[in-house]
Order: sequence, then C-alpha cells, then structure tokens
Amino acid sequence: MGQGFDTKSVHVTMKRENGIPTKVTPIHQSSAFTFDNLTDIENFFQGERDYLYTRVGNPNTDELGQAVAQLEDAPSGVATSSGLSAIMAGVLAVAKAGDHVLASTDLYGGTYELLANELTSFGIEVSFISFAGDFEHEIKENTVLLYTETITNPLLRTEDIQTIAQIAKRHQLKLMVDNTFATPYLVQPYHIGANLVVHSATKYLGGHSDSTAGVLCGDEDLIQQAKSRIVNLGANLSPFEAWLMVRGLKTLSVRMERHVKNAQALADALHQHPAVDQVYYPNDVSSKGNGAIVTIDIRHGCDIDRFFQSLGWIKIVATLAGVETTVAYPIATSHRNLPEDLQQQVGITKGLIRISVGIEDEQDIIDMMTSALDQAKK
Repeated sequence: MGQGFDTKSVHVTMKRENGIPTKVTPIHQSSAFTFDNLTDIENFFQGERDYLYTRVGNPNTDELGQAVAQLEDAPSGVATSSGLSAIMAGVLAVAKAGDHVLASTDLYGGTYELLANELTSFGIEVSFISFAGDFEHEIKENTVLLYTETITNPLLRTEDIQTIAQIAKRHQLKLMVDNTFATPYLVQPYHIGANLVVHSATKYLGGHSDSTAGVLCGDEDLIQQAKSRIVNLGANLSPFEAWLMVRGLKTLSVRMERHVKNAQALADALHQHPAVDQVYYPNDVSSKGNGAIVTIDIRHGCDIDRFFQSLGWIKIVATLAGVETTVAYPIATSHRNLPEDLQQQVGITKGLIRISVGIEDEQDIIDMMTSALDQAKK
C-alpha cells in the first residue's frame, strides 16, 4: 500500500476473505458464530479463533476499528455504538473510582454531560479547565487523564495537543483527544503524543448522515481495556453500521478536501457581512486546511428566528457533517444542558450558529447563507 493519506483512506479497508475474493468485505450480519465441537469453543477462549458472539466481536466492527487506527497512525482501534460510548470506554480504560480527570471547559455538550453527570456517579472526579494557559497547578495526586478536543465544539478553538501531551508525559498522565472535527485527514493526535484518540464516526468518517458509530484508537493496552468495557457494557456496534462506516472511509479524503475549501470560502465571506458580530474559524489546524465547521454569532445584528426561517435548502439539524450544508443552534441543542454560567463562560450565546459546510458548489453555499442573513438583518 502507498503511504499517502489519500491512498491509505481508499485501500485501508480492502480486507480479503478466505475462499471468496470479494472486492469489499461482506456484511457479517450474524449475532453468533458456529462451532464444530466443544474443543472449537475452547479454542476461542484460548485466542485460537476470532469470533463467538457479535457483542464480543465481529469482522465488520473489527475492520472499522483497525482501519481508523491506521489512518490515525495508532497501533490499535475499536468500534463502538456511538461517539459517546467510545468516549465512555476510553475514560473507563484509564480511570476508576477515586481517580481524577481534567477536561477542557469548551467541549461538546454531550461530552460535558457524560463526564460531569454520568462518570462522576462511577466515583470518578472530573474538573473542567482551560488548557489554553498554564494548567499544571490543576493536576492533583489522583489525576490520571487529560481530555480535550483537537478543534473545540462549537467555538473552534485549536488545542495545542503537542504541548498538552508533553505535560501529560511529564506528570505520567494519559491524554485522550476527540478528533471528530479535524479527522485524521487534518490532524493525527496519536502521532503527536496522545494516548487515545476518539471519533464520533457518525460525522465525517461515515460522512453521509445515515449511521451512528464511534471509534476509539490508541495504545494497545488501553484499547484492550476499552474493549472489555465495550463488551461488558453492551456498547458494541452492529455489523451493518460498521460496513456503512467503512464504505464512508474510502471517500474521506476527497470529501474533506471539498468541505475544507468551502468552509474557508464561507468564513472569508461572512467576515464581511454587516449582520455578523463574530466569525469563529481556526487558522492554524493543518497545512491541508482548517476544518469544515464555521461558527458565527449574530445576536446583535439579526432576528434569530427569521434567520432560521430563511435558510432555504440548507437544513436545520442538531448534529454536523454529512455532505449537505447544515446549521445547528447550540444553545437549544448540543449545549442546552450546560449550566448557564458555563454557557456564558464558554461563549454559548443566543446568537451562536454552528454551520457544517457541505460539498455543494462554493458560491451556492455563500449565496444562500448571505441571503438568510440579509433577510434576518435588523
């Protein structure tokens, strides 16, 4: 296989099945796998056979986990039922009752709720801080994990993963990074020091808004711990969803190239619009570009309801990615359950709009978004 990312993304999933030379891995839509005799069953538990029961493992889900790990330049990976279940498995692979996790303040709202409300019930202490400045004084004796996002959701702050990784290593901590927004096309956090990299594969890896999945990849020993959590907590992914995700991976590179190009053009155009108070778009993510999300604040310049009513063919959703341009309203969806003081601290305002830029014609996206802003302008 070639070493270029474009080549790898196309060929990394080309798994050959014994006996039947299919070009694409078939869907192993089976809840269980058969055995010839009792010795054959024992062979599974001795590691001499691969599959027993799909909750425990399946060729399609294994293929997805391994493929994303290769794209992230990580030694091992595992697929899960969603991005949040992948985050859960990753945190529980490192932390136990009595341990402390330091997490970034400006995270996806669902991640915040998982860390603040659910994992604390497991006896895990969680503190939310900014990794942008000096945070080493926040590290406690029982701190075991640092958690952040490559590009934060929804204000698109670019995290300095390399520096955080150096601090984690100095204090013998693990670093876990959500790379959903950047994807391995732009950034490979494991390559620059993270121990675990997590994806809501629902977003850009799958790419077509038709399936839900998560992937966790990283250190071999941590992935084995995470697999145990996934099996025992029932967070496995279905074979068909995994097959869809693998299909999506093959076009990841070409999709991201167009997403990123269009997002840069839209961000540049919206900087000039009189109804836009602020444009959030990073400028230092990668030599390949700065991501596919543009966030704007229009709390002073627009009637927010009229803006959403004027979007024409641009869809309103509570998620992101997919080939179509969509918009989301964080304060009413992804970040609605954050405490009000944290919303204000992070910058989740009533005028904040997150735009997931699709692969349509660049000028069509700009024209439709500009038209909606024009109609909503006070």
